Amino acid sequence: MTAALATTCEALAALVAYPRADYATRVAACREALVAADAGQAIGHLDAFASRIDGSTLEEMQERFTATFDLNPACTLDVGWHLYGEQYERGAFLAAMREALRTHGVSESMELPDHLTHLLTLMGRQDEARAGELASRALGPALERILTALAGTDNLFEPLLRAIAVVVAQTRTPS
Repeated sequence: MTAALATTCEALAALVAYPRADYATRVAACREALVAADAGQAIGHLDAFASRIDGSTLEEMQERFTATFDLNPACTLDVGWHLYGEQYERGAFLAAMREALRTHGVSESMELPDHLTHLLTLMGRQDEARAGELASRALGPALERILTALAGTDNLFEPLLRAIAVVVAQTRTPS
């Protein structure tokens, strides 16, 4: 993959991690990465997200993040959950993702290996074919489900997820 895509994916991944004091800095860095990658539509979604969070305190961001992604199973950031639920295949997917993360030097956090933060970073580090496959078979379908669950809720994080979905869609392999 290109260095611009790798930087973009890592910057987006930083925004779907639990908000910390440097969140505004991460949003600005992500915008710069999207501009460098010439990701026009994604920039628009990120700008909408930045407008929505402008003036929010860190505590408000953390509460909304937890309510959206941790307390609502339909919006979990664990990609394998959206693909397989509690089926056996999810375990195989988790094992495959853990191996892929190791292979590509993606450090795991306390999240499961199929967490969106990990898989976005992985997508940016893989070769074009593997990144396209990950985007097509896992990230795209999971993001579609999350965005469907958020539709009509005016959720704070929806524009951010739309920005991610644009980048993922541009990476997908043609069907």
